[in-house]
Amino acid sequence: MEKPIGHDLASSREVNAQVGDAFAEEHVFRIDHYLGKETVQNLLALRFANMLFEPLWNAQAIDHVQITVAETVGLEGRVSYYDGVGALKDMVQNHMLQLLAIIAMEPPSSVSSTAVRDEKVKLLRSLRKLKAEDVKAHSVKGQYTSGAVNGGAVTGYADELGHPSNTETFVAIKAFIDNWRWKGVPFYLRTGKRMPERKSEVLIQFKPVPHNIFARVGAGKLDANSMIINLQPEENIRVKVMAKQPGLDRDGVKLKEVTLDVSLSHSFEGERRRIAYERLLLDFIEGDQTLFVRRDEVEAQWQWIDSIRDAWAAVDMAPQNYTAGSWGPSSAIALIERDGASWHD
Repeated sequence: MEKPIGHDLASSREVNAQVGDAFAEEHVFRIDHYLGKETVQNLLALRFANMLFEPLWNAQAIDHVQITVAETVGLEGRVSYYDGVGALKDMVQNHMLQLLAIIAMEPPSSVSSTAVRDEKVKLLRSLRKLKAEDVKAHSVKGQYTSGAVNGGAVTGYADELGHPSNTETFVAIKAFIDNWRWKGVPFYLRTGKRMPERKSEVLIQFKPVPHNIFARVGAGKLDANSMIINLQPEENIRVKVMAKQPGLDRDGVKLKEVTLDVSLSHSFEGERRRIAYERLLLDFIEGDQTLFVRRDEVEAQWQWIDSIRDAWAAVDMAPQNYTAGSWGPSSAIALIERDGASWHD
């Protein structure tokens, strides 16, 4: 089964119930092609095969997390599907929430399909529901107008559609996970069409060191460590750390931020890169459900999405215009900068 599975919680339950009447759950494979990407699968290895990161993967060490899925395309012949669906249901409900679940879930007891998906469901159910009183401060809807992408002029969404529409082509959300590990850590989600570049990435922003011992020797402010996990178009993992610049230090110690870069294409040069659907279809043939979405996962995702849509409707929240080729409405910048952070562009 390919997404969308329903258009809200009630309809997804109806679809799942009808399918469940004909097939056992272990014979149902709900495809989210993001789960077939090598870098997404590497998130499990990064977190649970290395002692280096997991002890710091919590609210004590991490300041915030950003997930960005940006597209340069517009409607591209998907008018009949996209209008009325929008970015929230088209991208956040599936791809972005699956990424969020893998990044934030507790360690599973094994890499079996049941163990991994059990932990993802627990995480999705811990997402704090948005309410009408805070939806304007914690979310942004946008719709692109005419502009330029990759040096070429493009028309606005309403012009492509042929009539005005309330459908959002951009959404930014400040989300919280109400559990012990992530207490108080904001997760900023951002996705949109007609962005300046095509990219999917996760930024893990760590907290600064509690005390700068280099301040007295002229080192100045220390940049907090960060990890950037690129999913597309490049597949790599970069960790930014502070290092001392070479020199005799007669005028004080000079520190500089440097990048430790793990490029999957270089590290595994010569090995054939498989596209996501190739891996997923092979797993389907072999009956391995680990990288497929379980029924309760889909419904947990819709519960959170429905809370946002209900809150939008309660305050009659309309999409704000943004120029094609930009990073969305200015309010999306304010969403994160109110907390003293910035989007990683």
